Amino acid sequence: MVLVLIIGDLHIPHRAHDLPAKFRKLLVPGKIQQILCTGNVCDRETYEYLRTVASDVCAVRGDYDEVHPPHSTPFRPYVARMLIPGPCLQNTSYPPSATVVHTPIRIGIVHGHQCVPTGDLDALSAIARQMDVDVLISGHTHTFQAIEYDGRFFVNPGSATGAWTGLHNSDPTPSFALMDIQGAVVVTYVYQLVEGEVRVEKIEYRKEVEAAKPVVPPPPITQTNSVYSSGGLEPRGQGAHKQPRACGSRGWCVCDAWRA
Repeated sequence: MVLVLIIGDLHIPHRAHDLPAKFRKLLVPGKIQQILCTGNVCDRETYEYLRTVASDVCAVRGDYDEVHPPHSTPFRPYVARMLIPGPCLQNTSYPPSATVVHTPIRIGIVHGHQCVPTGDLDALSAIARQMDVDVLISGHTHTFQAIEYDGRFFVNPGSATGAWTGLHNSDPTPSFALMDIQGAVVVTYVYQLVEGEVRVEKIEYRKEVEAAKPVVPPPPITQTNSVYSSGGLEPRGQGAHKQPRACGSRGWCVCDAWRA
């Protein structure tokens, strides 16, 4: 079992001051093995906080990310290959996409602003096919979604801070997700802060895994039982020379092969 935190669109400190206190109480160190972030972390302090929850943090680039991950970040191929030394440069902090494998589940992560129209399932499905993943995690809409579509599972954790977005007329509901991966089964728990209370919903996805083809044993090898006779080695059950041989031998000889 692997417990993965799915979080994103925090927009701290530009659109939100911090994570809701009730969310922080739930996100305690030592319980979560990995964090997959859809981007728009926006400041180093928030990234460092995520690393206190789980040291394995895979974050992709959001359209408002401006800060490099700290140089103390442990080496992760999907993050380290995009690090650029020097001062902070907008939109160069994290890779635009990443793939994580928890066999047999392949998980893709993108921010979601690459998807046109925004949040469109057909467009997301095309991205998932291109990345060759079973589960695609995306953000950008600031609205939670977990749905199976076109044979794949699509998860949007929403905005963990409920940050404002021009895509909605009202303030989004703060939310994040926990993904419990057990082999080919992915159980997703969405946590939403509604009227000051945390509400939890459970969604399950099961990948169809092809059964292993049965191994067909080879046919048995038939052997001829033989016994020794006074004249030599003679196959059993052939009547021990009912007809005389031209060679005059009483035991088995090459004449038998010709006579057969």
